[in-house]
Amino acid sequence: MGLTDFHVHLRPDEHPSEARDHFTAANVERYTTVAEERGIESLGVAEHVHRFRQALDVWQHPFWQRNAVDDLDAYCEFVRSETPLKLGIEADFVPGREDRMANLLDAREWDYVIGSVHFLRDQAVDMDEWDVWTSGDPDKVWRRYFETLGEAARSGLFDVLAHPDLVKVWGPERPRPDGDLRRFYELAMDGIAESDVAIEVSTAGLRKPVGEIYPARPFLEMCLEAGRPVALSSDAHVPDQLGYRYDEAVEYLRALGVTEICDFSGRERTMTPLPS
Repeated sequence: MGLTDFHVHLRPDEHPSEARDHFTAANVERYTTVAEERGIESLGVAEHVHRFRQALDVWQHPFWQRNAVDDLDAYCEFVRSETPLKLGIEADFVPGREDRMANLLDAREWDYVIGSVHFLRDQAVDMDEWDVWTSGDPDKVWRRYFETLGEAARSGLFDVLAHPDLVKVWGPERPRPDGDLRRFYELAMDGIAESDVAIEVSTAGLRKPVGEIYPARPFLEMCLEAGRPVALSSDAHVPDQLGYRYDEAVEYLRALGVTEICDFSGRERTMTPLPS
């Protein structure tokens, strides 16, 4: 087997867009062509849940209300009937809305579900709008983020935890707690260790102000010690981001003794050798 990329979006995040502009055979071919060139043999798409009207049954955040314009079932039908892609979704963990999210997810036949933490209560970790960092206390932000990440793992809703230390995304542009960050990682570890979730190793952070792979090595070491498997992804939003700087990710994983990565089908996980 070759490389994998499951955390992939068929449209950019940077500007408003509609499904009809990007859920097309021609656009999918752009992605599959790049994937073939870069040795990515298992390719899936995981659009943001907030893009779909059905997500408003889960949460009514203004950001979701503004973006929930597409039909979730039409997305599923397009991927299943008109593409060779595996079908996934990136679903936010919203504390207190677990049952509603479970209803949305369980009603559809995914190959995998990616779970992410973008919001802490109503504030966003990775957006200027609704910026959680206006609180000005990095210790509180990091603590709440990793506590929430542990809850997300423990919920059982997800097959993969996306960009697990997303809270670092801004790098020097936002304050970072002093000292050993493992004290925050440990807040998530009980939930992660008790779960069956895979940990995403994502090169997306290399494109962000932080300039690092997600997650940081000490955090990934903790996850590996807890027996969690690794899912390799790029969080691509355009074709050229597929497999972004995967050579560095593979080297990173091999240095930690990782020899296998996850593949998914019908929400069943299998392990495949990590290519050199």
